Amino acid sequence: MKTPTFTSVFARDLERFIEFKRNMGCYGASRIHYLRSFDEYCTKHQARVLNQETVVGWVEEKRAAQPGSPPSWMSYIRDFGRWMRTHSHPEAYVLSEQWRAGFHRPQPYLLSQSEITDFFAAAEHLASKTPWQWQATAFFGLMHSCGLRTCEVQRLAVENVDLERKLLNILWSKGNRSRRIPFDDQIREVLFRSDQATKSNLGPRRQAFFTTSTGAPLGNTAVGVMFNRIWDQAGLPRTEGGPRARPYSFRHHFAYANIERWMAQGQDVNAMLPYLSRYMGHASLDSTFYYVHTSPDFLKSYAQLSQPYQSLFPEVGFE
Repeated sequence: MKTPTFTSVFARDLERFIEFKRNMGCYGASRIHYLRSFDEYCTKHQARVLNQETVVGWVEEKRAAQPGSPPSWMSYIRDFGRWMRTHSHPEAYVLSEQWRAGFHRPQPYLLSQSEITDFFAAAEHLASKTPWQWQATAFFGLMHSCGLRTCEVQRLAVENVDLERKLLNILWSKGNRSRRIPFDDQIREVLFRSDQATKSNLGPRRQAFFTTSTGAPLGNTAVGVMFNRIWDQAGLPRTEGGPRARPYSFRHHFAYANIERWMAQGQDVNAMLPYLSRYMGHASLDSTFYYVHTSPDFLKSYAQLSQPYQSLFPEVGFE
């Protein structure tokens, strides 16, 4: 893949940073788009140092140009600042986390069990001339059964899917965090069938576990388009004027379905939440409590759950 051309004083560092991210399995075009915008800003303003004035100046200009947009794109310049500190400029400015303030997550679409059943029935019989024909069930199955982010499934390399030991290695995900998570026999069978079909149709050599017809990793647009195609093929209705189902809805469902299952079993949900947080790759329990608030049945009985005890949770993880 050709490295994009930059023109500012940071050109070489930007090229090396993007190459570093590619080596980590991060191929997103969105990152390149925003870093090119930052590069153009630096060229225009003759910026010479990656300091607060330069970074915040670009962020403010970009926010003014696209008001109301989610601040996820700020992570690209924040990540670049961290990389610069580590590799070339220890004094490089890293965008403050305070820039996340004021962002309100949209209300998620809560999938019903019948919608999930109909969706995967349609995915099993998807008529497509692309690898989605055999990959769709496995791709969206990982989101549903393991609660993965869309980008985490897209970036899965072949060597990071251990079918023998039933483990996934999620490397350098959100916040540059990595984790190893287990999956069950049913998911192993779905992944195995997808892997065998890909090898049979495209050959054994590929980097990404889920791939296009040319062997390239899947793009963001393709995932959304295929989700909508399967949703429509299943005959599922689209909501008017409210939250709409999207691939990320499977991750929401994974979280609140586990919470409600623990509640129904009479388990101590306070004690279980740290495990859920670690499994889903959250930086803190604050993110996990967001899913508590999306669980309608759970919220009725546990309205005060997130109030007094967050600092008392032990550090836990999967070995």
